[in-house]
Amino acid sequence: MTHAIRFHRTGGPEVLVWEEVEVGKPGPGQARIRHTAVGLNFVDIYNRSGLYPGQLPSGLGGEGAGVVEEVGSGVSHLKPGDRVAYGAAPIGAYSEARLIPADRLLKLPDSIDDKTAAAMMLKGLTVQYLIRQTYRVKSGDTILLHAAAGGVGLILSQWAKHLGATVIGTVGSDDKAKLAQAHGCAHTIVYTREDFVKRVDEITGGKKVPVVYDSVGKDTFLKSLDCLAPLGVVALFGQSSGNVDPLNLGLLAQKGSLYVTRPTLNTYAAKHENLMAMAKELFEVVQSGAVKIEIRQTYPLKDAAKAHADLAARKTTGSTVFLV
Repeated sequence: MTHAIRFHRTGGPEVLVWEEVEVGKPGPGQARIRHTAVGLNFVDIYNRSGLYPGQLPSGLGGEGAGVVEEVGSGVSHLKPGDRVAYGAAPIGAYSEARLIPADRLLKLPDSIDDKTAAAMMLKGLTVQYLIRQTYRVKSGDTILLHAAAGGVGLILSQWAKHLGATVIGTVGSDDKAKLAQAHGCAHTIVYTREDFVKRVDEITGGKKVPVVYDSVGKDTFLKSLDCLAPLGVVALFGQSSGNVDPLNLGLLAQKGSLYVTRPTLNTYAAKHENLMAMAKELFEVVQSGAVKIEIRQTYPLKDAAKAHADLAARKTTGSTVFLV
């Protein structure tokens, strides 16, 4: 028997329990892995709270790293002992060991350790689709990024700067502004005391931006539209402040024939070959040093409830990893 964090009802961090589970042997197309490190992401809160409904009881977590213990029939690209990581997989990462579809697992380069992998896979693959596919950031672009001191934010800022873009980041405090600036943000806006629409207008000389990356949702979305140049795109990839209200699509016409998309990693990485290509590009920018993955907090896996409370209270910055 091994242990996992599970929840039998939706709610706050208190619904998370550390309990014994039986993993079993891998079936066709599956692998059994033993985790060494597991990533924490805001989507875990959405799943735990019921914002993203699922079957109960349930495990939690979509990002982890570890070692392959056994593979099922039909699995040829992995073998026991391989170091692997994943960031686009069925939930269940908050566990000492688990079964997982083998086509979701990515072999780790020797130069990327397990903790770093657990901190970067879901967030890094998210950044890859956002800035290389949803809107392809190019040299000379000025872009707006909300929650610039968060896990996705710190990776996106570095990668976009590496591509030659100027990043404007919104943050909640002066300390977070310093952190964002140290990771590629050319301009930071402390949204608790500054009007980010006005500041974006000032920074861009009235030109505004071609894309806004918004994971905050309810509190920022309509103002994000006001930051866009004609034909601009809001990529709404999260809603940490709550769901966006229903949108009158006529606003998109009035504000400049704008685009809005609600992308997910699961869609972009649904095909194994796409996932492999995305991971290859992520591994390359990390190995080159252009993007540095900083683990700002660690918790024992059994203390997942405390980590969830700290994340929701905005006490964390950058990437958080559970140690197994």
